[in-house]
Amino acid sequence: MALSRTSLFLLVLLCLAFSSSSLVSAKNQSKLWRELAKAKREREADLVHGLPGQPEIKFRQYAGYVTVDESHGKALFYWYFEAQSKPQERPVLLWLNGEANLLFLEAPVGVGFSYSNTSSDLENLGDEVTGHYVPELAEKIFDENKKAPKQNYINLKGFIIGNALLDDDTDQTGMIEYAWDHAVISDGVHDQIKKFCDFSQEEQPTECIHGMNEYFDVYKIIDMYSLYTPTCVDKNSTSREQKSRIEGVAPKFFSKFEGWHTKPAGYDPCVSYDTEDYLNRPDVQKALHANVTGIPYSWTHCSDAMGSWTDAPASILPTIKKLIKGGIRIWVYSGDTDGRIPVTSTRLTLNKLGLNITQDWTPWYNHKQVGGWTINYDGLTYVTVRGAGHQVPTFVPKQSLQLIEHFLANRDLPKTDF
Repeated sequence: MALSRTSLFLLVLLCLAFSSSSLVSAKNQSKLWRELAKAKREREADLVHGLPGQPEIKFRQYAGYVTVDESHGKALFYWYFEAQSKPQERPVLLWLNGEANLLFLEAPVGVGFSYSNTSSDLENLGDEVTGHYVPELAEKIFDENKKAPKQNYINLKGFIIGNALLDDDTDQTGMIEYAWDHAVISDGVHDQIKKFCDFSQEEQPTECIHGMNEYFDVYKIIDMYSLYTPTCVDKNSTSREQKSRIEGVAPKFFSKFEGWHTKPAGYDPCVSYDTEDYLNRPDVQKALHANVTGIPYSWTHCSDAMGSWTDAPASILPTIKKLIKGGIRIWVYSGDTDGRIPVTSTRLTLNKLGLNITQDWTPWYNHKQVGGWTINYDGLTYVTVRGAGHQVPTFVPKQSLQLIEHFLANRDLPKTDF
């Protein structure tokens, strides 16, 4: 069942325990209560009563569709998990890619179970996706809050992004330096790329492209997402070369290489395949109220549609600077065994911001073990997570939960072993 945008917003208001009764007239109050009743009916229709093979759980979950453009038949699929206790008092955590209400949203239209009934919308996806999801969504909310009436104000506190594509120039430079420093590529390949490639430019000379081809050849046999874990071997193939795609959006120059789009899966090395098999089961889709329109493609962990994203800015740093100045709390974290957007890339990128350091490089702890390192700047916290690849919670769930809990509570990670 598809929730209207109005209904979804009312649900968010309920989750945040806002009350607008003192702000509207009696007539508007009556209309509001009717909308609330409608939203409640739609919410209960989206309640997931159980999934095939799922063990008993102690929280409620909802799944379904949010209509974003009725005239073009566009809808985004969502999956919402309530906190186990007092969900109405907990913050709402929107996960785009603990003790919080957790909302997963498959965006943009054309990926996962999200759909559009207008074919041209899928073909022209690159014209619709207007930037890097989280910072630009935060910027949109930040800007709209300035002119929104009180009852429509969204209480955005901050955002946290991990192993994130932030700046094409430093992201790509850092990937090459990380690969050389971690003995992935030879001195010759490193030196050739360093000599002939200028990652501040989209077009590169032939010598640069030859070096990049050799760089990507290595990641056909090891996992770019996680340098030191096994790869998923295709049981139906005699070849060691894997077939799964790199998830997310690539810098414009790197996206021209086939090696950017083919890679071994993250650890659990076969989880992407297993997830695709599960979510394409008809009984699972029925339980999730998904694929109600019979979309003409299977659910996949990385959609081909993302390859048409052509209008992304080369750098999201101006947006981050703006939000820091506006008082939005920002955390950035990196799994330190990720080769896709490695710690080297993110450190080079954050240095471009020119922020004052308020607490220098310091270890943080998780149950008497070093969980990683952290550095605090004016308005931004950077955290590394030791032993984690690109999708950090997949590798170190306990440390990831600790990271999210401290972000939500606006507390520094522990500096002593406990």
